Amino acid sequence: MPLSLVLVVIVLLAALGYAMGRSRALAAGGGSARTLNSVPRYYGSYVALWAGLPSLVLLFIWNAADGAIIRGMVIDRIAMATSVTAPAALNLAFANVVNLANGALNSDGADPNLLAAAGYYNHLQDLSGQIAGALVLVLALCGLAYALRRVRPALRARNAVERVVHTLLMLSSLLAILTTVGIVLSLIFESIRFFTHVAPWDFLFGLQWSPQTALRADQVGSSSAFGAVPLFAGTLLIATIAMLVAVPVGLMSAIYLSEYASRRTRAVVKPLLEVLAGIPTVVYGFFAALTVAPFFRSLGQMAGLDVSSESALAAGIVMGIMIVPFVSSLSDDVINAVPQSLRDGSYGMGATRSETIRQVVLPAALPGIVGAFLLAVSRAVGETMIVVMAAGLAANLTFNPLEAVTTVTVQIATLLVGDQEFDSPKTLSVFALGLTLFLVTLCLNVIALRIVQKYREKYD
Repeated sequence: MPLSLVLVVIVLLAALGYAMGRSRALAAGGGSARTLNSVPRYYGSYVALWAGLPSLVLLFIWNAADGAIIRGMVIDRIAMATSVTAPAALNLAFANVVNLANGALNSDGADPNLLAAAGYYNHLQDLSGQIAGALVLVLALCGLAYALRRVRPALRARNAVERVVHTLLMLSSLLAILTTVGIVLSLIFESIRFFTHVAPWDFLFGLQWSPQTALRADQVGSSSAFGAVPLFAGTLLIATIAMLVAVPVGLMSAIYLSEYASRRTRAVVKPLLEVLAGIPTVVYGFFAALTVAPFFRSLGQMAGLDVSSESALAAGIVMGIMIVPFVSSLSDDVINAVPQSLRDGSYGMGATRSETIRQVVLPAALPGIVGAFLLAVSRAVGETMIVVMAAGLAANLTFNPLEAVTTVTVQIATLLVGDQEFDSPKTLSVFALGLTLFLVTLCLNVIALRIVQKYREKYD
């Protein structure tokens, strides 16, 4: 039974349980909700949860476990049919079996043993779907019947439903935390593997980045240098240029929209400004590569400067334009949240509008504005497509914005393209880059939090 059909059946049974539970509660109370311990909709929700939640949990567990079980059974069959025992060869054979079963590989001329294993794989998949559908349906019906039998006026349906909702909210929060912990641990463990090949000192302070490694002893042309300083410098250079564009333009736009613009002007300008946030980054990359970069190159030639066709200046300016809506929209919301009483008090003291904005509104909105800046910095540091198309892939150690540079995220994306072997320093280096970027961002957030707390005390 297809997964989508199983989910539809569960949803229908839960909806049926809600209607039946609500009507049964009203019937048990003599048609009046006043005799019930809870509102009738809680009785319906109680029955719906019993009909849907256990079956959904069973379906999740089944889908999480059947893949590994089917994989083990198919690999055992392949090993018995072909006498292959090497784990790598068995994994490759299983991948071919899955591709044959899904139609991704042409079955003409394929190994008969693999074709038989592909048929066995499809049989197991169909059998697993049928068993899962039957068990889920039976469990949903049993939960529905059990909950309906418990519906009576004295049942504390509201308490039961709220306990379930509270548990689901807690599990959702725990899942988010565990996901973060898992990401950090994966970065740490893979980075440790990388640092067994490359010294941390050479990685953090090396001045040459050339991650190509030799696959054979007689291979040449692979320098295998993992000094990440050029990547950090390129990331810092482009992010700085972007922030020099986004921060003043975005903040001034927010001040104008919140303090000076009329309602009609604000209703037109604000949506138009926020349209920039919805443009795909690849479009910005095209704009930077085809328009902005040639424009700066022609300007440089007229001024007698050597401007690269792929420069940090072009990428940074276009990235700053992309980030303007983040700074503007968030700063505008924060400025509008400042109480009007602060403005009125400033005007009552004889301050002008500009003095009120500079000395009252902006200091009061400082925490939110700093948060907007941090979001913009994170967006600039994590951008990839614009840098690939406008700044290039060259790991040059330079702070000249007219030259080509690259960033940490671009190298991560470049090194993970195609089939990779996660045992080589070349591939493992991306985890070290990711961990370093994570730690730098974390330190910036902590510093910004301290700054916000220091200045916020004046306006509490």
